[in-house]
Amino acid sequence: MEYIKRMVVCLICLAAIATVICINIRADDVVTNAKAAILYEAESGRVVHSKNMNAKLQMASTTKIMTTILTIESGGLDKPFEVDSEAIKVEGSSMGLLEGDIVTKRDLCYGMLLPSGNDAANAAAVSVAGSVEKFVGLMNKKAAELGLTSTHFVTPSGLDDFTDDHYSTAYDMARLTAYALKNETFREICGTQSVSLDLNGRKLWLGNTNKLLSSCDGVYGVKTGFTDKAGRCLITACKRNGIDLICVTLGDSTDWIDHEKLYGYGYEALERIELGDESYMIPTVGGDRPSAKLEGEPVSLTLQRGEAERIEKTVLIPQFIYAPASKGDAVGQVVYYIDGGVAAVSKLRLAEGVPKK
Repeated sequence: MEYIKRMVVCLICLAAIATVICINIRADDVVTNAKAAILYEAESGRVVHSKNMNAKLQMASTTKIMTTILTIESGGLDKPFEVDSEAIKVEGSSMGLLEGDIVTKRDLCYGMLLPSGNDAANAAAVSVAGSVEKFVGLMNKKAAELGLTSTHFVTPSGLDDFTDDHYSTAYDMARLTAYALKNETFREICGTQSVSLDLNGRKLWLGNTNKLLSSCDGVYGVKTGFTDKAGRCLITACKRNGIDLICVTLGDSTDWIDHEKLYGYGYEALERIELGDESYMIPTVGGDRPSAKLEGEPVSLTLQRGEAERIEKTVLIPQFIYAPASKGDAVGQVVYYIDGGVAAVSKLRLAEGVPKK
């Protein structure tokens, strides 16, 4: 009987150890084939995992993230116009534009982000800047504004077989994607699995090349890419448990699998915590009561597991407030620190008004 008890205890311990092993995936094991990769937390800019993230590499059609966001920001998305007949004469993937087609910039954005149309990218470039060359200038100007110091564009489509000057890094592309996803139109389009367009009477059906939209929990974008020089490139975005992650792989023959592994690692390594649910009392001067209640604004923070234990805080409140004061007035704040750096700030507001005595 005692032997059986010892065996049961051993089996329970082994099961617990196995569970820990399965949950705690080693960061070094999640990517094996990518030339460069990054798992990036969109809200804070935290690098959760990386491999050669600053290596300058070709990024193929993920280039169209920049082309699309510039097209969206140029405005007039639903104004019809005829496509430039020369711009759509381009090799590679296509949305199926024909000479004489009447489109909108919105149509072209779908054409770029879903089937990765090189014809759509060139047509969008001409519609925005007047020529492909001038549009490329806008792309590099925007890259500089965003601080993408290791990025240089030569084409709006990402075709790179004729040049070595079209490049970026996994880190820069993650930052560009985080910027683009703040735009609701971009976010909506890149997460669309299929769409039917009406090009002045000609029906066009477009399907998204990003199969993780339907096969990986929480994925809502962003862009695939491939050229002989760049290899397989993939940028996706995923949201689970309130945490937005962006995954970039460049030159990765097993990109679909690697993105799922990276997300599995990332969401196990991170947690979302709520702060700011605190209250304090502050003396009043000239009010109908001696003190008033302050309540903290809730703030959410994404942390690596275990970091929450290192949070420290400083409460900043004046010695008193003068009446009258209104409910909701910001009076002080709580500053949260991790390892000496500011992690979050919660404003302290009056829970009720304080009229004069």
